[in-house]
Amino acid sequence: MQMEKMFPRELERAKKDRTPVVITIGTIEYHGPHCAFGCDTQIVTGLLRELEKERNIVVYPPIWYGVASYAVGGPETNTVHVNADTFEDVVYNVLKSMLYGGFRNIYLMNHHQYEYENLLPMTLACMKAAKKLTLEFLEDQMGIGWWGSNDNQEFYKKLESDDNPWNWIKVIPALSKEVQQQTGYDHAGKYESSILRVLYPECVKMERLSDSDEWFIQSAIEGSKELGEKMRDLALDYLRRTII
Repeated sequence: MQMEKMFPRELERAKKDRTPVVITIGTIEYHGPHCAFGCDTQIVTGLLRELEKERNIVVYPPIWYGVASYAVGGPETNTVHVNADTFEDVVYNVLKSMLYGGFRNIYLMNHHQYEYENLLPMTLACMKAAKKLTLEFLEDQMGIGWWGSNDNQEFYKKLESDDNPWNWIKVIPALSKEVQQQTGYDHAGKYESSILRVLYPECVKMERLSDSDEWFIQSAIEGSKELGEKMRDLALDYLRRTII
């Protein structure tokens, strides 16, 4: 279910049922002359579109502008980079509305250059926003000293239940480390262009690959629909087990 197309009755039911809610953490970033700027975001939204066909999930609109960095190219390449601290504030405020609104099964999902494995700034910003908000929420709801109160001596037992506060908001990659090891990972090369081609065919124009001699895109010529389908299927299998 696409949240922006839902009505209050359906959204309240999702809260009650603890239906998984997923927010795409995106970027607008240069991916060579042959891949669309929304590549990273589109890979996540494309996977969620497939998962949505078989699983009851609520898909919130993407946060398109993320911590892209200028590692691949500067502003002249049309990459849009948002400072990590600024981005953290945006994520924090989005999550605050959702947590105080009653959601308790939220996933922040991204696909961006080994973000999760190396805890790069965008992933860290999401994790920090989630944990900071959770602690503030618990203090706000139960008061200062909530953990030390005798009224909360069963707290650790609750961590084994479905209402574990540390699991209210989870940050996950679109392609797990295991999925990447089974296929491969790059930036606009063989792997990324293949999965994007399968999820959004109109966003890859291989005939434009020769427009640039940049080293990181040269392997894209080796990409294929078959490779993209394998990456998609492995990623979906991982997401089926992770988003619950």
